[in-house]
Amino acid sequence: MLWAFVILPLLGAALAWGIPDNRKRTFVLPLFAVLHLVFSLYLVAETPPASPHGWFLLDALGKLNLLCNAVLFTVCAFYAVGYLNYRRKRNNRTLCTALLICLSAMTLVAISQHLGMLWIALEATTLTMAPLIYFNRNARSIEATWKYLLICSVGIAIALLGLFFLAYSTIVAKQEISLLLSALVRDAARLHAGWRHAAFIFLLVGFGSKMGLAPLHTWKPDAYGEAPGLVGALLAGGLVNCALLSLLRVYQVAAASTEGPLFREVLLGMGLLSMAFAAVFMARQSDFKRMLAYSSVEHVGIIAVALGLGRGALFGALLHMVNNALTKGVLFLSCGNIHRAYNSKSTQVVRGALRRTPWSGALFLAAFLAITGSPPFAPFVSEFSIVSSAFLQGSPWTGGIFLLFLAIIFIGMALTVIPVVLGEIPEDIAKTPYRDTIHTVLPPLVLMAAILVLGLWLPDPLQELIRQAAGLLGGER
Repeated sequence: MLWAFVILPLLGAALAWGIPDNRKRTFVLPLFAVLHLVFSLYLVAETPPASPHGWFLLDALGKLNLLCNAVLFTVCAFYAVGYLNYRRKRNNRTLCTALLICLSAMTLVAISQHLGMLWIALEATTLTMAPLIYFNRNARSIEATWKYLLICSVGIAIALLGLFFLAYSTIVAKQEISLLLSALVRDAARLHAGWRHAAFIFLLVGFGSKMGLAPLHTWKPDAYGEAPGLVGALLAGGLVNCALLSLLRVYQVAAASTEGPLFREVLLGMGLLSMAFAAVFMARQSDFKRMLAYSSVEHVGIIAVALGLGRGALFGALLHMVNNALTKGVLFLSCGNIHRAYNSKSTQVVRGALRRTPWSGALFLAAFLAITGSPPFAPFVSEFSIVSSAFLQGSPWTGGIFLLFLAIIFIGMALTVIPVVLGEIPEDIAKTPYRDTIHTVLPPLVLMAAILVLGLWLPDPLQELIRQAAGLLGGER
């Protein structure tokens, strides 16, 4: 059943590749996205047993990742119909096919319990995202694609070395030679200390570069800035969560060994460093899509800080993983609409979006308030949970620095977003035919509604799932 789940999007990719009509091909995306979402909900409710030899299993962490990616992909798939209709002159065969292959790879990440298979699935997401970033086919997009491929491929290669070291540590310690997560967690304390320590360093650097933790984030501004809005949403919400899940698998092994405290301290340091980088580079950004890239650096930093704190903060970390993904979806889809309305990403040109694209401008403004932790939106709940845990666990300096960075980032982001949305439209800019339509506004509006609801009410099944996932990391149930 789990393998059928992985194959389903691949069947959609084959169908999309075989359809010759540029317009009809786009409808394959929402069709298979809905099928995948329904199948995801079924598997979360009726969890199938592990595969033979235990390579594939949908545990609580995988369920949370799977649901988040399935919802985000479905919204982006419906948005893609309107977006690609607007750009019907450009061939979309590669984009539609690669999107569905990427969905299959992200699904494989969620169900993999063998770290080698997990690495293969994560590398597949890297490769399938490359042609999506290059969709606009200009000099800047090809530069962004190469930078993305180079840095992420180096990072994932470093992670592969980390897996080799982890496997070798089982050999030296004369334990069962396996990269199965259950075996590694069981034998973690008995693995060879030197090789285990080296493995954790390499895995943290490798998966951290894919997440975009500072100072390993340098591919993000170019990739997010040049990719279409729907691709940016999947990069910031889907791909980052897949890399985070990979890091959480390593976190499980580290927590079961004597390396746990050191691993958390390094994560805490990298998280605060990421927030510091975002605070510096987000202020006065002249490209509002690149600004969102630094917002992504900030929020993976917030999650890393929570993982570094451990215990009660782990619930907030996993809740923030969901909240960040949904909110980034709204930001990227709405800013993509604004980009097309002005045919520019420059804050010198894009002013008064609330007048030219009222729905997209309002969504961009609301999502800005949400992503900066303003109540009553969902990110406020998860960020409050993390910072309160810092003070309750006796880390007031961490909590204080965390709040300081949040305040600086709010001000810096506001200096860019408010003129873009509320400023005066320049008189000398060229007019474009794009205007908001139901196809490009309704998908981010649905996500925005979900963010508001989760900020006011967290459903019991979701809350229980997050608690179970935090329990796998050693958090409080």
